[in-house]
Amino acid sequence: MKQRSLGRPGAPTTRQVSAIGLGGMPLSIEGRPDTERALATIHAALDAGVTLIDTADAYHRDADEVGHNEELIARALREHGSSTDDVVVATKGGHLRPGDGSWTKNGDPAYLKEAAKASARRLGVEAIGLYQFHRPDPDVPYADSVGALAELLDEGVIVRAGISNADVDQIEEADRVLGGRLVSVQNQFSPAFRSSQGELEHCASRGISFLPWSPLGGISNAAELGSRHAVFAEVAQAHDVSPQQVTLAWELALADVVLPIPGSSRPASITDSLAAADLDLSTDEIARLSAATSGEDRS
Repeated sequence: MKQRSLGRPGAPTTRQVSAIGLGGMPLSIEGRPDTERALATIHAALDAGVTLIDTADAYHRDADEVGHNEELIARALREHGSSTDDVVVATKGGHLRPGDGSWTKNGDPAYLKEAAKASARRLGVEAIGLYQFHRPDPDVPYADSVGALAELLDEGVIVRAGISNADVDQIEEADRVLGGRLVSVQNQFSPAFRSSQGELEHCASRGISFLPWSPLGGISNAAELGSRHAVFAEVAQAHDVSPQQVTLAWELALADVVLPIPGSSRPASITDSLAAADLDLSTDEIARLSAATSGEDRS
Protein backbone atom coordinates (compact mmCIF):
# COMPACT_ATOMS: atom_id res chain seq x y z
CA MET A 1 0.00 0.00 0.00
CA LYS A 2 1.32 3.42 -0.95
CA GLN A 3 1.78 5.84 1.92
CA ARG A 4 0.86 9.45 2.59
CA SER A 5 1.49 11.83 5.46
CA LEU A 6 -1.07 12.25 8.22
CA GLY A 7 -0.20 15.67 9.54
CA ARG A 8 1.72 18.70 8.45
CA PRO A 9 5.26 18.66 7.08
CA GLY A 10 7.83 18.88 9.84
CA ALA A 11 5.37 18.48 12.71
CA PRO A 12 6.60 16.06 15.40
CA THR A 13 3.43 13.95 15.31
CA THR A 14 3.30 13.62 11.50
CA ARG A 15 3.52 10.03 10.37
CA GLN A 16 3.02 7.92 7.27
CA VAL A 17 -0.23 6.00 6.86
CA SER A 18 -1.86 4.10 4.03
CA ALA A 19 -2.96 6.39 1.18
CA ILE A 20 -6.49 5.00 1.53
CA GLY A 21 -8.06 4.19 4.88
CA LEU A 22 -11.15 2.34 6.03
CA GLY A 23 -14.31 4.11 7.13
CA GLY A 24 -15.95 2.03 9.83
CA MET A 25 -19.45 3.52 9.94
CA PRO A 26 -21.28 0.96 7.69
CA LEU A 27 -20.20 -1.81 10.04
CA SER A 28 -22.22 -0.46 12.96
CA ILE A 29 -25.25 1.55 11.82
CA GLU A 30 -28.53 0.55 10.16
CA GLY A 31 -28.08 -2.27 7.65
CA ARG A 32 -24.85 -3.40 9.29
CA PRO A 33 -23.47 -6.89 8.65
CA ASP A 34 -23.19 -9.56 11.30
CA THR A 35 -20.15 -9.44 13.56
CA GLU A 36 -18.29 -12.17 11.70
CA ARG A 37 -18.48 -10.36 8.37
CA ALA A 38 -17.69 -7.02 9.98
CA LEU A 39 -14.51 -8.41 11.52
CA ALA A 40 -13.59 -10.08 8.22
CA THR A 41 -13.96 -6.73 6.45
CA ILE A 42 -11.61 -4.98 8.87
CA HIS A 43 -9.12 -7.84 8.65
CA ALA A 44 -9.22 -7.71 4.84
CA ALA A 45 -8.37 -4.01 5.00
CA LEU A 46 -5.48 -4.67 7.39
CA ASP A 47 -4.22 -7.52 5.20
CA ALA A 48 -4.19 -5.13 2.23
CA GLY A 49 -2.00 -2.67 4.12
CA VAL A 50 -4.48 -0.24 5.68
CA THR A 51 -2.96 1.68 8.60
CA LEU A 52 -5.68 4.34 8.97
CA ILE A 53 -9.14 3.42 10.25
CA ASP A 54 -11.81 6.05 10.89
CA THR A 55 -14.58 5.64 13.45
CA ALA A 56 -16.67 7.65 15.94
CA ASP A 57 -18.46 7.05 19.21
CA ALA A 58 -21.71 7.86 17.37
CA TYR A 59 -21.29 5.02 14.88
CA HIS A 60 -23.92 2.76 16.39
CA ARG A 61 -27.56 1.87 15.74
CA ASP A 62 -29.28 1.59 19.10
CA ALA A 63 -29.28 4.14 21.91
CA ASP A 64 -27.66 1.76 24.40
CA GLU A 65 -24.63 0.85 22.28
CA VAL A 66 -22.60 4.06 22.10
CA GLY A 67 -19.12 3.24 20.81
CA HIS A 68 -20.23 0.05 19.01
CA ASN A 69 -17.88 0.71 16.09
CA GLU A 70 -14.94 1.66 18.31
CA GLU A 71 -15.29 -1.60 20.24
CA LEU A 72 -15.63 -3.57 17.00
CA ILE A 73 -12.44 -2.06 15.59
CA ALA A 74 -10.57 -2.62 18.84
CA ARG A 75 -11.60 -6.28 18.77
CA ALA A 76 -10.56 -6.65 15.13
CA LEU A 77 -7.13 -5.22 15.89
CA ARG A 78 -6.68 -7.52 18.90
CA GLU A 79 -7.71 -10.60 16.93
CA HIS A 80 -5.71 -9.89 13.79
CA GLY A 81 -2.93 -12.37 13.26
CA SER A 82 -0.20 -9.79 12.72
CA SER A 83 1.00 -6.75 14.66
CA THR A 84 -1.26 -3.72 14.35
CA ASP A 85 0.99 -1.31 16.24
CA ASP A 86 1.36 0.87 13.14
CA VAL A 87 -2.40 1.38 12.70
CA VAL A 88 -3.79 4.83 13.50
CA VAL A 89 -7.39 4.71 14.67
CA ALA A 90 -9.08 8.07 14.18
CA THR A 91 -12.25 8.60 16.16
CA LYS A 92 -14.63 11.50 16.69
CA GLY A 93 -16.84 13.07 19.34
CA GLY A 94 -19.61 15.66 19.42
CA HIS A 95 -22.34 13.76 17.55
CA LEU A 96 -24.94 11.60 19.28
CA ARG A 97 -27.55 9.10 18.14
CA PRO A 98 -30.54 8.84 20.49
CA GLY A 99 -31.69 5.63 18.81
CA ASP A 100 -34.54 6.94 16.65
CA GLY A 101 -32.39 7.29 13.54
CA SER A 102 -31.59 10.96 14.15
CA TRP A 103 -28.25 12.65 14.81
CA THR A 104 -27.87 15.33 17.47
CA LYS A 105 -24.92 17.53 18.46
CA ASN A 106 -23.09 18.29 21.68
CA GLY A 107 -20.06 20.55 21.43
CA ASP A 108 -19.83 21.30 25.14
CA PRO A 109 -16.12 21.22 26.07
CA ALA A 110 -16.64 19.21 29.25
CA TYR A 111 -18.70 16.64 27.33
CA LEU A 112 -16.08 16.34 24.57
CA LYS A 113 -13.29 15.73 27.07
CA GLU A 114 -15.21 12.96 28.79
CA ALA A 115 -16.26 11.50 25.43
CA ALA A 116 -12.63 11.34 24.31
CA LYS A 117 -11.60 9.53 27.48
CA ALA A 118 -14.46 7.06 27.02
CA SER A 119 -13.38 6.47 23.42
CA ALA A 120 -9.81 5.78 24.55
CA ARG A 121 -11.09 3.17 27.00
CA ARG A 122 -13.18 1.46 24.33
CA LEU A 123 -10.26 1.46 21.89
CA GLY A 124 -7.95 0.14 24.58
CA VAL A 125 -5.31 2.84 24.08
CA GLU A 126 -3.52 5.23 26.39
CA ALA A 127 -3.77 8.02 23.81
CA ILE A 128 -6.05 8.28 20.75
CA GLY A 129 -4.09 8.49 17.50
CA LEU A 130 -6.37 11.14 15.99
CA TYR A 131 -9.39 12.70 17.71
CA GLN A 132 -11.76 14.83 15.65
CA PHE A 133 -14.54 17.22 16.61
CA HIS A 134 -17.37 15.58 14.69
CA ARG A 135 -19.64 18.48 13.76
CA PRO A 136 -20.06 22.13 14.87
CA ASP A 137 -22.72 22.68 17.52
CA PRO A 138 -24.64 25.93 16.86
CA ASP A 139 -25.34 26.24 20.59
CA VAL A 140 -21.65 26.30 21.57
CA PRO A 141 -18.97 28.73 20.33
CA TYR A 142 -16.75 26.84 17.91
CA ALA A 143 -13.56 28.00 19.65
CA ASP A 144 -14.83 26.58 22.94
CA SER A 145 -15.44 23.15 21.42
CA VAL A 146 -12.06 23.04 19.70
CA GLY A 147 -10.50 24.31 22.91
CA ALA A 148 -11.40 20.97 24.48
CA LEU A 149 -9.22 19.25 21.87
CA ALA A 150 -6.35 21.58 22.72
CA GLU A 151 -6.66 20.56 26.36
CA LEU A 152 -6.81 16.88 25.39
CA LEU A 153 -3.59 17.32 23.42
CA ASP A 154 -1.88 19.02 26.34
CA GLU A 155 -3.06 16.32 28.74
CA GLY A 156 -1.83 13.50 26.49
CA VAL A 157 -5.28 11.96 26.04
CA ILE A 158 -4.95 12.35 22.26
CA VAL A 159 -1.90 12.43 19.98
CA ARG A 160 -3.39 14.46 17.15
CA ALA A 161 -6.42 16.73 16.73
CA GLY A 162 -8.70 17.15 13.74
CA ILE A 163 -12.08 18.58 12.82
CA SER A 164 -14.93 17.38 10.62
CA ASN A 165 -17.70 19.02 8.60
CA ALA A 166 -15.93 22.39 8.75
CA ASP A 167 -15.70 25.37 6.40
CA VAL A 168 -12.57 27.39 5.63
CA ASP A 169 -13.19 29.94 8.39
CA GLN A 170 -13.64 27.15 10.93
CA ILE A 171 -10.45 25.46 9.73
CA GLU A 172 -8.55 28.67 10.38
CA GLU A 173 -10.22 29.21 13.73
CA ALA A 174 -9.53 25.65 14.82
CA ASP A 175 -5.87 25.89 13.85
CA ARG A 176 -5.56 29.14 15.81
CA VAL A 177 -7.16 27.64 18.91
CA LEU A 178 -4.95 24.56 18.60
CA GLY A 179 -1.84 26.68 18.29
CA GLY A 180 -1.00 25.45 14.78
CA ARG A 181 -1.55 21.81 15.71
CA LEU A 182 -4.55 21.07 13.47
CA VAL A 183 -3.70 17.82 11.70
CA SER A 184 -6.74 17.01 9.58
CA VAL A 185 -10.12 18.02 8.19
CA GLN A 186 -12.75 15.40 7.40
CA ASN A 187 -15.50 16.64 5.07
CA GLN A 188 -17.90 15.03 2.65
CA PHE A 189 -16.40 14.91 -0.84
CA SER A 190 -17.11 12.75 -3.88
CA PRO A 191 -17.92 13.08 -7.60
CA ALA A 192 -21.53 13.73 -6.56
CA PHE A 193 -20.69 16.14 -3.75
CA ARG A 194 -17.96 18.70 -4.37
CA SER A 195 -19.13 21.36 -1.95
CA SER A 196 -15.89 20.91 0.01
CA GLN A 197 -13.64 21.60 -2.97
CA GLY A 198 -12.63 24.92 -1.41
CA GLU A 199 -11.80 23.27 1.91
CA LEU A 200 -9.76 20.58 0.13
CA GLU A 201 -7.76 23.23 -1.71
CA HIS A 202 -7.29 25.24 1.49
CA CYS A 203 -5.98 22.18 3.31
CA ALA A 204 -3.59 21.49 0.44
CA SER A 205 -2.22 25.02 0.69
CA ARG A 206 -1.66 24.60 4.43
CA GLY A 207 -0.36 21.04 4.44
CA ILE A 208 -3.35 19.82 6.47
CA SER A 209 -4.57 16.29 5.74
CA PHE A 210 -8.00 16.15 4.06
CA LEU A 211 -10.08 13.02 4.67
CA PRO A 212 -13.07 12.77 2.30
CA TRP A 213 -15.93 10.96 3.97
CA SER A 214 -18.37 9.10 1.72
CA PRO A 215 -15.73 9.40 -1.06
CA LEU A 216 -17.81 7.21 -3.36
CA GLY A 217 -20.90 9.34 -2.84
CA GLY A 218 -22.73 6.59 -1.00
CA ILE A 219 -22.75 4.50 -4.18
CA SER A 220 -21.52 0.94 -3.77
CA ASN A 221 -22.78 -0.44 -7.07
CA ALA A 222 -20.37 -0.04 -9.97
CA ALA A 223 -23.15 0.17 -12.55
CA GLU A 224 -24.91 2.93 -10.63
CA LEU A 225 -21.72 4.95 -10.26
CA GLY A 226 -20.94 4.47 -13.92
CA SER A 227 -24.41 5.54 -15.02
CA ARG A 228 -24.35 8.73 -12.97
CA HIS A 229 -20.83 9.64 -14.10
CA ALA A 230 -20.25 8.04 -17.48
CA VAL A 231 -16.67 9.24 -17.81
CA PHE A 232 -15.73 7.33 -14.64
CA ALA A 233 -17.08 4.16 -16.25
CA GLU A 234 -15.18 4.92 -19.46
CA VAL A 235 -11.88 5.43 -17.67
CA ALA A 236 -12.53 2.32 -15.59
CA GLN A 237 -13.07 0.26 -18.73
CA ALA A 238 -9.85 1.59 -20.23
CA HIS A 239 -7.90 0.42 -17.19
CA ASP A 240 -9.96 -2.74 -16.63
CA VAL A 241 -10.81 -1.70 -13.07
CA SER A 242 -13.98 -0.73 -11.22
CA PRO A 243 -15.42 2.82 -11.32
CA GLN A 244 -14.90 2.91 -7.55
CA GLN A 245 -11.16 2.52 -8.06
CA VAL A 246 -11.17 5.33 -10.61
CA THR A 247 -13.11 7.56 -8.21
CA LEU A 248 -10.65 7.07 -5.37
CA ALA A 249 -7.62 7.39 -7.66
CA TRP A 250 -9.05 10.68 -8.96
CA GLU A 251 -9.47 12.00 -5.43
CA LEU A 252 -5.90 11.00 -4.56
CA ALA A 253 -4.69 12.87 -7.63
CA LEU A 254 -6.34 16.13 -6.57
CA ALA A 255 -3.79 16.84 -3.82
CA ASP A 256 -1.09 15.02 -1.86
CA VAL A 257 -2.96 15.75 1.39
CA VAL A 258 -6.04 13.72 0.39
CA LEU A 259 -6.64 10.49 2.36
CA PRO A 260 -9.96 8.91 1.31
CA ILE A 261 -11.70 6.70 3.85
CA PRO A 262 -14.26 4.61 1.93
CA GLY A 263 -16.70 2.70 4.08
CA SER A 264 -17.38 -0.93 3.42
CA SER A 265 -19.28 -3.85 4.88
CA ARG A 266 -17.73 -6.62 2.76
CA PRO A 267 -14.13 -7.81 2.42
CA ALA A 268 -14.35 -7.88 -1.37
CA SER A 269 -15.51 -4.27 -1.67
CA ILE A 270 -12.82 -2.79 0.58
CA THR A 271 -10.14 -4.86 -1.15
CA ASP A 272 -11.29 -3.51 -4.50
CA SER A 273 -11.34 0.08 -3.25
CA LEU A 274 -7.85 -0.17 -1.77
CA ALA A 275 -6.40 -1.19 -5.12
CA ALA A 276 -7.03 2.41 -6.23
CA ALA A 277 -3.83 3.43 -4.45
CA ASP A 278 -1.89 1.72 -7.25
CA LEU A 279 -3.96 3.11 -10.12
CA ASP A 280 -2.11 5.82 -12.02
CA LEU A 281 -4.37 8.13 -14.02
CA SER A 282 -3.04 10.30 -16.82
CA THR A 283 -3.19 14.08 -16.63
CA ASP A 284 -5.82 14.01 -19.36
CA GLU A 285 -7.94 11.48 -17.49
CA ILE A 286 -7.79 13.51 -14.29
CA ALA A 287 -8.86 16.61 -16.19
CA ARG A 288 -11.75 14.76 -17.84
CA LEU A 289 -12.95 13.36 -14.52
CA SER A 290 -12.77 16.75 -12.84
CA ALA A 291 -14.63 18.42 -15.69
CA ALA A 292 -17.33 15.76 -15.61
CA THR A 293 -18.14 16.56 -11.98
CA SER A 294 -17.59 20.31 -12.01
CA GLY A 295 -21.31 20.97 -12.11
CA GLU A 296 -22.11 18.77 -9.13
CA ASP A 297 -23.33 20.05 -5.76
CA ARG A 298 -21.02 22.81 -4.56
CA SER A 299 -23.43 24.59 -2.25
